[in-house]
Amino acid sequence: MPAGQQRTITAEDLYEFRTISNVRISPDGEHVIYAEQRVDRKTEKKFTNLWVASTDGSEARQFTFGDQVDKLPRWSPDGAQIAFLSNRENPEKPARLYLIPFSGGEARPLTEIQGNLNDFTWSPDGKQIACSVIKLDAEEIERQQDEQKKKLGVVARHYTRLFYKYDGVGYLPRERTHLWLVDVASGEARQLTDHPVFDEISPAWSPDGKTIACVSNRSDDPDQHPDREEICLVNANTGELNVLELPIGPKSLPSFSPDGKWVAFFMKPGEGDWYKNTHLWLAAVDGSVPARDLLEGLDLHVEAATINDIGAAEQMPPTWSVDGERIYFQVVLHGSTLLMAVEVSSGDLTTILPEGGVVVDFSLDRKQETLAYTYGRMDDPCQIFARDLHTGQTNQLTSLNSFLKEIDLGEIEEVWFNGLEGNSLQGWILKPPNFDPGRQYPSIMEIHGGPLTQYGNFFMHEFYYLAAGGYVVYFSNPRGGRGYGEEHAGAIWGGWGGADYADLMAWADYLATKPYIDPQRMGVTGGSYGGYMTVWIIGHTDRFKAAVTQRCVSNFISMWGSSDRNWVFQQIMGDEAPFQNLEKFWKHSPIAYIGSAKTPTLVIHSENDMRCPIEQGEQVFVALKRLGVDTEFVRFPEEFHGLSRGGRTDRRIVRLSHIRGWFDRYLQ
Repeated sequence: MPAGQQRTITAEDLYEFRTISNVRISPDGEHVIYAEQRVDRKTEKKFTNLWVASTDGSEARQFTFGDQVDKLPRWSPDGAQIAFLSNRENPEKPARLYLIPFSGGEARPLTEIQGNLNDFTWSPDGKQIACSVIKLDAEEIERQQDEQKKKLGVVARHYTRLFYKYDGVGYLPRERTHLWLVDVASGEARQLTDHPVFDEISPAWSPDGKTIACVSNRSDDPDQHPDREEICLVNANTGELNVLELPIGPKSLPSFSPDGKWVAFFMKPGEGDWYKNTHLWLAAVDGSVPARDLLEGLDLHVEAATINDIGAAEQMPPTWSVDGERIYFQVVLHGSTLLMAVEVSSGDLTTILPEGGVVVDFSLDRKQETLAYTYGRMDDPCQIFARDLHTGQTNQLTSLNSFLKEIDLGEIEEVWFNGLEGNSLQGWILKPPNFDPGRQYPSIMEIHGGPLTQYGNFFMHEFYYLAAGGYVVYFSNPRGGRGYGEEHAGAIWGGWGGADYADLMAWADYLATKPYIDPQRMGVTGGSYGGYMTVWIIGHTDRFKAAVTQRCVSNFISMWGSSDRNWVFQQIMGDEAPFQNLEKFWKHSPIAYIGSAKTPTLVIHSENDMRCPIEQGEQVFVALKRLGVDTEFVRFPEEFHGLSRGGRTDRRIVRLSHIRGWFDRYLQ
């Protein structure tokens, strides 16, 4: 459609987006299965069904139907069946494990476990499925079976563990996560591991089906030492568990080599140093040689996440080649998520899918002739592709969200600029639709959360919506984030509000020199850590004429112990509690400088935010009110920290309307 005939994006377009997840290629390489989510505007519910696409590029087709959530599809080793989780029988109960023949037919429940299934994987012979399960507490089971108790609800919660809640989930059960085995033929389920303190997650089968690798923290009190995770090997018959001798550090996603002699996994060495790079490691199953870092000496960070607000990237486990000579994995770099491969023997690195977008997920067929992957770009949230690894021929398998062709999103310019200390920084400038270089525009600086993540080459509906209101929207990756090496990530370790603030001010300075920017009409917003920086900014400068702080951190002292990560946040402050170094916690708290604020500031927070509790936003709102600074407070009931990405759609729309309305009031 010609640009002059295109419309601009709206907040209500959030109802139109279809998102996909868990794309997996069939063993024979001819099809991919995936989950596709849609929003029902009338009920505000989100439903997910399974879809199938042929890797030859022919039209995708819906595979399961109904107003339910079908998710996590997994092919059986022979490709004849698909296992998946579904809440189709009762949306109020945990999802059950189902099987459906790929050739057609009804899905059947495989088993009923009174608990939440988090992950599962087929055994190599297709006869069993290993699951990680959190059983329901006895009180919860009793409440579900008694209508009167169910009506009255929870009477009290009693905890002895340190971590007792988690954002996006709520208050945790007292039961831990353990491994279960399900017999595919009979549906019989048996618990394989059990312990009142330890969890076992991320199960992965050995090629001979005799062993299951998993991740488990086996320290005396895992909540006191959250980074002491181990790779454990569990006997699939007896449940006997052996811990591999590995360096200390958080570990994830173990994967056996084709010959069963090695386990690959991701690890960040040490304790408490979040900023360090996560690398790909290799350990001998028999412990005969020390574990080694396959990316040793490389300043790369293994991760999938690049920020967006339509769908999300999935961290895939290390994926071995058939001959065991190379391993595939994702890396974040310069605003992109790449797919790379490393040669196990030499350490030589190959980029399979380069910079320019985000590899959301990927999988290989049995012969590893075809690579299926989901790819997102700035102008397209995600599409599925299949690539012949021999010829390089690539087929696009989906055409989701075609309504975007009717929309003028504006133009994005990528720039590199220097920070105040001469450091090189990357940013992007989004110009509004029908941009006129002869005009001066109001602008909005967006600051990402984390901070250990990155903005980049991924679709952000929020940015396009603000640009559609006549704003130049600009965003960057200041020091403290990912994608630019360990030194860049660690520059603010020990206390936020230093190098990051300097970089953001340099970014604002850079934009202010552009002839199309009105330096008197500049706004700033951000969420989570970005909310922290927004409050920090209004306490340190009045150069911005309006601000919106979202789900912010404002007071490190009161946040200690009240966040779902409770005491762990002290690690960014030198690993001392506030009662050990109150001065430092206060020095790095934006609320300490709020008395200097003059910028009209909108405060947005979710009432069920367990990561940055709502009292953080309340302090900012009350302080600004008492100071006589223009401010308003928008609270969203029932929502967790991730409202802007996964909240109820009508609330996401209202949130966007408040943000743009606030900037319109002061900048237009």
